[in-house]
Amino acid sequence: MADLHQLLEESGAILKGHFKLTSGRHSDIYFEKFRVLEHPPALSALCTEIAENFADAGIDFVVGPTTGGIIIAHETARQMGVQARYVESEDGVKKLRRSATLPQGARVLVVDDVLTTGLSVVETIEVVKQWGAVPAGVGVLIDRASKPLDFGCPLYSAYKVEAESWAEDEMPDWLAAIPVTKPGTRKS
Repeated sequence: MADLHQLLEESGAILKGHFKLTSGRHSDIYFEKFRVLEHPPALSALCTEIAENFADAGIDFVVGPTTGGIIIAHETARQMGVQARYVESEDGVKKLRRSATLPQGARVLVVDDVLTTGLSVVETIEVVKQWGAVPAGVGVLIDRASKPLDFGCPLYSAYKVEAESWAEDEMPDWLAAIPVTKPGTRKS
């Protein structure tokens, strides 16, 4: 088994400083998912963890949201020997596009990159359900959620980190003294 922490460090995915997360909260640790997505050994090792965890779950499809979830869905599906599907936005609505479909009753593994609030996972699960498919599990590369999240199916994190985050008015003085950076892809 790969040393996942070492792979994340080597890929440059773990950043330290003062970050305003897409959730609006502040943290001293940020996971730059694109460093993982650009580093095939790290991505493959994390996806292997997810694929092996759900190997006996009868998964028919792996579905991930844009942007990073597409690469994760592809690699996890490849390792599991099933097809991938991708949830994209069209006119502000999450959906399968480009003539993609999911069969009624298909067992779906939803994957994503970094889990903080779970919004992308919830949106993806809703699309899966709209097709009459069954969310059979959720797999994420990195779980940095501050509290356990319930998606109505098993959740597996390839890498779990205890990263604190604070609301703007709860931020400790030492963090407020560091200039803030706002990484991420979701518009706030």
